[in-house]
Amino acid sequence: MINFRRVALAVAGLAGVLLLAGCERPSMQTHQIGFRGTGMEQVVNPRIVAAKASLHEAPAALEPADSSGPKAGQIYQNVKVLGDLSVGEFTRAMIAMSNWVAPEQGCVYCHNPANFADDSMQTKVVARRMVQMTQTINATWKGHVGDTGVTCYTCHRGNNVPTQKWYADPPAPTAGRLLGNDNGQNKAGKQSVGNASLPYDPFTPFLLGQEPIRVTATTALPVNAQVPLKQAEWTHGLMIHMSEGLGVGCTHCHNTRAFAEWSQSPPARITAWHGIRMVRDLNNQFMVPLTSGQPAERLGPAGDIAKVNCATCHQGVNKPLNGAQMLKAHPELAKPSGPPVKTSEVSVPGVQPTGGR
Repeated sequence: MINFRRVALAVAGLAGVLLLAGCERPSMQTHQIGFRGTGMEQVVNPRIVAAKASLHEAPAALEPADSSGPKAGQIYQNVKVLGDLSVGEFTRAMIAMSNWVAPEQGCVYCHNPANFADDSMQTKVVARRMVQMTQTINATWKGHVGDTGVTCYTCHRGNNVPTQKWYADPPAPTAGRLLGNDNGQNKAGKQSVGNASLPYDPFTPFLLGQEPIRVTATTALPVNAQVPLKQAEWTHGLMIHMSEGLGVGCTHCHNTRAFAEWSQSPPARITAWHGIRMVRDLNNQFMVPLTSGQPAERLGPAGDIAKVNCATCHQGVNKPLNGAQMLKAHPELAKPSGPPVKTSEVSVPGVQPTGGR
C-alpha cells in the first residue's frame, strides 16, 4: 500500500532542494597569482562584479572629425588649450567632454551662453585646468597609466564632480583630560579605512604630503628608529583604501612571504608606487591651487577642495573601466597643450625606492 504521506514529504523535500539550488549564490572565484604555498591568491566575488558592471562600461566613442581646415585657436577667442586642433576636432572634443562631465547641463555647464569666450564661470576655469591635468597624466605618468591612459570620463562617469574624492578631516576636538584627542582614529563608520579603528585620514600625509609609507622597520627593536612603530597604523589605513579602491587584496602588490621585499613583489607594486606619486602630484599641482574661487558647496568641512585618491579613477576595479582604452579615440588628451606644467615624475631605481611603498 502506498504511503501517500511519505510520498508527499519526499516530493516537498525534492522541491525544496531544487528551489534552494536555484537560489544558490555563485561561488567565489579564486585565481592563483603567485607560487603555491605563498597564499598569493586573488579572490573575486562574481555578485559584486555583476552588480557594478554598468559602472565600468566605457561609452562609445564619437565619430572621428575632419583634421583639415583652420585651427580652433585661429577661429575661436580665448582658446588656451586644445587650440591646435581643427575646428571639427575641437568641436568633437567639447561634445565628448560635455557627455562625460555634464550630460544634463551640456555646454552651459562651463560656458556663458551669451559669450563662450568669457572666463567668468568657475567651472570653465576648472575644466581647462582639468584638461591639462589629464594630458599631464597621459604624457608624464606612463609608469602608472601606461598607454591605456585616462580621459575625463575615467573619473567623472557622467557626474559634474567625481563620486570618489576626499577632503581633509577638521581637527578633532579634545574632550578634557579623561578622553583627550582621538589622534585622528578610532571612529566608527569611517569608510576611508574600511570602518576599522585605524587613522581615518591616511590621505593628507601620504597623498598630499610626502610622509614615508612604511609598516616595518629595518632594524630590530627600533627604539630610536627613523620609522616609529605607530606609523604602521597610518600605512595600514592607506593600504586598506588602496585595496578597496582597486577591489584587490594585499597580494596584488605584495608577496605574503616578505611584504617589504621588492625583489619578491609582483610587478603591480611598481605600478602602485608610481600611482601614489602621481596622485600626490595631481593634488598639489592641480587640485589645491584651484581652491580659491570655489563655491562653498564644493569645499569640505575644513575649507579645502576635493582631492583625488586611488578610488577616484579605479572605483573598485584593478584597471579603471576594466582597461578600456578610451584615449585611443581622443589623442588630443595624450599630450600637453597650453603652458607647460611641472610634475615630479621619477623613475624607479633598481632597489627599494626611497620612502617605502
